[in-house]
Amino acid sequence: MDTMMLDQVLTTAAALPVDQQEMLEDLLRKRRIDAWRRETAAEAKAAARALRSGKLKPLPVEDVIARLRTGLVREAD
Repeated sequence: MDTMMLDQVLTTAAALPVDQQEMLEDLLRKRRIDAWRRETAAEAKAAARALRSGKLKPLPVEDVIARLRTGLVREAD
């Protein structure tokens, strides 16, 4: 979406009554959550397929936690 279109949407939304602005905000939030859930489900299905096909190997939980911690430390730097 280009900046002009977004600006038009924001201008139109700002012209709505407060109750409709709140309804719009709620609807947008719910749609974003639903999209996130669909994306997460698709990623989980793909990971499960990769695991079943042997492309992914199971790891001990300690290794996973260590990798996550290493990634968090790198992000903090």
